[in-house]
Amino acid sequence: MGKRRLITGVLLGALTGGAIALLDEETREYAKDKVSALKNDSTYYLKHPAEAIESLKATVEQFNRTVSSGAENAINAIEQVEDTINKFTNKN
Repeated sequence: MGKRRLITGVLLGALTGGAIALLDEETREYAKDKVSALKNDSTYYLKHPAEAIESLKATVEQFNRTVSSGAENAINAIEQVEDTINKFTNKN
């Protein structure tokens, strides 16, 4: 019962927040433009499924490169911190 009430509360909060946000004219225009673009893209990709797959493939490859680069940077930063700690602990 608790899960159901939580999900209901989250959904009601999201709907309320969305409705309040749409009171702003600029937000309404933005939402309308995004829905229109989504409709156009969906229609195009339904007519050209091979291009949809190629686009998805390119997006996934770019994401993988970005994640890989970020992971390498994080590893390098950790190694630098480790080297610095070792320098200080070896001096004492």
